Amino acid sequence: MTRIQRLSRSLAWLFISATVASGVFAATIERTGGPYVPTPEAVVDHMLRIGNVSEKDYVIDLGSGDGVIVLTAARLYKASGMGIEIDPALVKLSNDSAKKFGIADRVRFVEQDVFKTDLSRATVVTLYLLPAMMLNLRSKIFNELQPDVRVVSHDYHFGEWRPDDSVSFDVPEKEKITGIPSATVYIWHVPAKIAGTWSIKVAGADTYDLNVKQRFQVIDATAITSGKPVRVQYASLRGNDFTMAVPDGKGVARYTGRVNGDSIEGSVDFAGNKPAARWTATRTLPGSVVIE
Repeated sequence: MTRIQRLSRSLAWLFISATVASGVFAATIERTGGPYVPTPEAVVDHMLRIGNVSEKDYVIDLGSGDGVIVLTAARLYKASGMGIEIDPALVKLSNDSAKKFGIADRVRFVEQDVFKTDLSRATVVTLYLLPAMMLNLRSKIFNELQPDVRVVSHDYHFGEWRPDDSVSFDVPEKEKITGIPSATVYIWHVPAKIAGTWSIKVAGADTYDLNVKQRFQVIDATAITSGKPVRVQYASLRGNDFTMAVPDGKGVARYTGRVNGDSIEGSVDFAGNKPAARWTATRTLPGSVVIE
């Protein structure tokens, strides 16, 4: 990013902050469901960047407060979106800000319980909620969002549903509010649900079965080849992207594929000089994903 681009972004963010600050809710206030705490510029920037937000995205912010995350996503990244907030005064403040910025056609803020929110449009979900609320929302987030949707959280996570990545950084202004002058931003790529039994077909080879157990994005898989179970190595799931390594007696065959509901397609690389081949998988028996 050039110096001019950085200056332009800083000025835009200052304009957003100044507009929000013109309301009576720019400082921390008590509200139903806990305190409202403004999200610092550095945190908003990291959240939107780690979420790879662009003009193609629809961002839903659960517990949107003054609306700064959705407003910034719309102004700086040309995204669309919606903020969900239970405090009617904050909802009005956020919608007024959207009108002042001329982006009310792309973003809106709704007074609603986050547990009743329809998440079906989201390509990115952002959160800055307390740990208990994060845990209570975990099953809704995991079950209702489509695979590959990015979920980005400030400071708090989903417990045993481990993030795919995280970044920590200094935020001196947070010390006055939380007592800690730093922040951590987490990201999850909602995983496809692939638990069950799959029929694997590799071009030019025999078909075999793959039994998959899944806990969040963690995969435990066993291949049944020639009637014998073979433990799959390095199974990994990130959104719809699936990889695994299967010992084949001559080394390890490394699979990469893309999940599409009850099917997977991709390529497999073999040990030695054997050329790569295409592979497909069809789910023949569904399984349950463990999320508790």
